[in-house]
Amino acid sequence: MKHLKNKTAVLLFSVLVATIFSPLHCQAQFAVGGTAPDFSLQDIYGRSHSLASMQEHSLVVLYFFNTRSSSSQDGLLILNRLIGKYGSTDLIVWGITNSPKNEVSDFIVTHHAVFPVIMDNAKVSETYQAQLILPTVVVLGPKLKVIDFFQGGGATTERMLVSLAERELQRDAPLVAEALSQEVQEKNPANTKAKTIYGYAALKSGKTDKANDVFSQLSEKPGKDGVLGDEGLVAVLAQQGKTEQALKKATELEAKAPERGFAHKVKGDILYGQNKPDQALAEYKQAAAKPEAEGFQKTEAHNKLGRLYASTGNYKQARVEFDQTVAIDPYNVVAMANKGISYQKEGDWDKALQMFQQANAIKQQDLYTSALVSKAQNMIDLQKNIAEKSRIDTLVKDLAERFRKQEKAPVSADKDTWTSRPMIVSFVDFQEKGVLTERDGISMVLTSQLAEILNASGRVQVVERVVLDRLLAELNLGSSELADPDTALKLGRVLAAKLIGTGSILHLPDSSMLSIRMIDTETTAIPKVLTKKLAAGAILPESELHALNREILKTVIEKYPLHGYIVESSGEQATINLGSRQGVVGGTKFDVIEEGKPVEYKGKVLHALSKTVAKVEVVTVDPDMCSVRILQKDRALVRDDKIREINDIVASKGEN
Repeated sequence: MKHLKNKTAVLLFSVLVATIFSPLHCQAQFAVGGTAPDFSLQDIYGRSHSLASMQEHSLVVLYFFNTRSSSSQDGLLILNRLIGKYGSTDLIVWGITNSPKNEVSDFIVTHHAVFPVIMDNAKVSETYQAQLILPTVVVLGPKLKVIDFFQGGGATTERMLVSLAERELQRDAPLVAEALSQEVQEKNPANTKAKTIYGYAALKSGKTDKANDVFSQLSEKPGKDGVLGDEGLVAVLAQQGKTEQALKKATELEAKAPERGFAHKVKGDILYGQNKPDQALAEYKQAAAKPEAEGFQKTEAHNKLGRLYASTGNYKQARVEFDQTVAIDPYNVVAMANKGISYQKEGDWDKALQMFQQANAIKQQDLYTSALVSKAQNMIDLQKNIAEKSRIDTLVKDLAERFRKQEKAPVSADKDTWTSRPMIVSFVDFQEKGVLTERDGISMVLTSQLAEILNASGRVQVVERVVLDRLLAELNLGSSELADPDTALKLGRVLAAKLIGTGSILHLPDSSMLSIRMIDTETTAIPKVLTKKLAAGAILPESELHALNREILKTVIEKYPLHGYIVESSGEQATINLGSRQGVVGGTKFDVIEEGKPVEYKGKVLHALSKTVAKVEVVTVDPDMCSVRILQKDRALVRDDKIREINDIVASKGEN
């Protein structure tokens, strides 16, 4: 008996030693949820590929395969076709193999590989548990975190492709998600998950008819397939704005599948749009709490719940929901940015910047998060600049006092009523109405970006955003108060702004409508109303922001042309008493005008029309004066000749 115990102990010890020193134990650092182990390998051309260099990419696929095994290549070749078709996608694929160099070369040529095929001569396959089963596919998310792991071909390859399609849907790349799910359907038309993602990708791309067809077919099937189809149809109806039909079908779906949450999320969206926030909150809570939902449906529920909590000032609970969103979907830059805005509204700019930068690292082309990063960094820099902070504190205190007393900004005692003063413009955040958007702060980002572009034109001066924000906080003025035109006008007058931009964004299920009113603070006239249709819950792309900028500048020049005087003239050159302070930029043209003598007619004095005696163009610009060249003249220019800006807006003024 003792001998048997000794043999057992030796055997257990041997197993323990084998386990400790086995390759699998050495690979313990590799696991789903952890950071991918780094490596550096070369391709057949001798080029090095270091995984660490992929740190800034949000979706990287390591595909371990064998050139002699067609079954291990199926998914890889599908990804190859996809990357070839969508060259702009930032989906990164690396093929990694132990196959001989000559076979790898043949594979690249035969299949026109558009991704790196890397030779594994450092046992990377062992590290990633890919030495026995091929293909092995490791999917890496933001910061090279392992988010998926697949081994084997056939059905496993299908699951891998469907999972990637869902990731691309999460990354707001619906066309790529559509293409991936379509590839799966061509091989297996019965794959319900692929059809579901295909339908939602089509819906996100605005192809409601195509989405409706997909979900209608699924809806006719029994069991869970039919439920997924019904959910898709509810989403289609909601996006089409057919709210009553959507509510009715969502209620039917709720009874049919009480354990699923998506119907509650759609009902919450509709109820919020009907100005029933309390009922919407109850539906969002149920949507987030129900045990069953597709991943992207679950994230929508948590994010919307967080948005609603934040709208009531419950930022702590809002952040819990935003964290839940990111835990399910590591690509959800919207929830990250929303969390940052919740910190921003509490005045914690350091934490806000951290969240904005996290979102920006995942999707660097996102204008929204880039604008938020810039604003947060400016605020942090301001807090460190004692002199600038003191200047703004004093200015805000003075402006707030004048607003409360309803005093305008001090007017200069200058008797010159002809020469133009600086054209100062102010924007207040637009009131957001309609459905609850995924993103918070759309109006704030839009007005900040528009102000930045207008300032860059040089023609107008936009009131500093930090001054406006601080003043609104000091006066405790929110969007509802600023929606009152009288309040907005009083604010503009206190800021010494000639024009104030206000308006609204109406969020519809499938789009948003932007309306901007430019109001003259002295006359209360509205010289310009601008309208623009946006994608649902989106901000304007850069090209359309510049188009809005040109429209505003055109209005300024048409309605408020610059006036000034000739200071001196010599030959073909002259100097005028306007400069960059008044908004003059190089290339601005002026008419030199000569006013006619008044005429008395039947007891009335009629003012004669002025006539143009010369045209000049700005050559060099100083703060208070400019040099101009004379383009044409009917007579010699003299001191005190009046000048008036020509309505000749050019693209360069709007595209600086």
